[in-house]
Amino acid sequence: MQYLITISNFNSDIARDAHLTWYDLQVPVSKNGEIYSLDALYAQAAQATRAGSRGFYFATQHFPIDLARAAHAVYWFSHYTRGLKSQAELDEWASLVGSGLRGRLARHPVLDVFLDTVDQRAIPHDLPMDLIEGARMDLDHTRYESFSQLRARTLRIGGVVSLMMMRVVGFRDPAGDYLVNLGMAIELTTLLRDTGAHLQRGRIYLPLDEMESWGYSLDDLEHRRRNDAFRALMTVQATRIRGYYQQSEAGLALLDARGRFAVKVAFDLYRQMLRHIESSGFDVFRRRGGVPPVEAAWIAARSMAGPITRRLWRVMSA
Repeated sequence: MQYLITISNFNSDIARDAHLTWYDLQVPVSKNGEIYSLDALYAQAAQATRAGSRGFYFATQHFPIDLARAAHAVYWFSHYTRGLKSQAELDEWASLVGSGLRGRLARHPVLDVFLDTVDQRAIPHDLPMDLIEGARMDLDHTRYESFSQLRARTLRIGGVVSLMMMRVVGFRDPAGDYLVNLGMAIELTTLLRDTGAHLQRGRIYLPLDEMESWGYSLDDLEHRRRNDAFRALMTVQATRIRGYYQQSEAGLALLDARGRFAVKVAFDLYRQMLRHIESSGFDVFRRRGGVPPVEAAWIAARSMAGPITRRLWRVMSA
């Protein structure tokens, strides 16, 4: 597919979220007369992934090239969808995505690479539509009354992305029963990490009923107080998230061998991120508790060493 990259139809918010300069959905040539091939758009998806999520991109570097391309397409679609700012934009996007899934020409850079991945990896069509509904929930809610309500939103975002990635990698049943929990765990980890950043935008992802139960008020949160009630509340969140990691781990062995290692890297990386958040005393207002690049490399090396060590042990024990 080819696209016009031009000043017409320029939308700075959408362009920024898509990591493009300009695009137009009508004319299939660039402003410089260049042709935008599918390969070029997959490269753009990789750039969007690298810019949007250092951890996810690091994990995809351990995929074979074809799986990495597909993973970047899934990320770009998810990132773009979640970046839409109004119900009207989501309605228009849902219509475009639905038409594309039914075989109509998309003429949209994000969607074209995603639809190619959907076809290549047999991603069920209900999953991207569920993701759109998850993004819609975020527009409807700036805060969540209970974890049950937050879970429904997180399942439609993190859980759905995990199920799409399972299709990218390849799997044996019942992998989905486990790996949906990995998407939940990763999404909840990043929500916890970004508590302060979300608060600046007027969003709260801590369940309000649990805040009340632990005696942590909205005024405490708005003033970023890290008191005993806050630490107790956050410990509950971290314990719950750790449970999702534990529930997902058995699914890793059900993934195809070509992509299993990269998913294990993501599993270890985001679980370590949760440990960093905990070890900081839940300092989520002043710092962003990511995993430093050197430590991420060590995590990947350790993940690689585990299977090698086990195979060597089996050989030596034979």
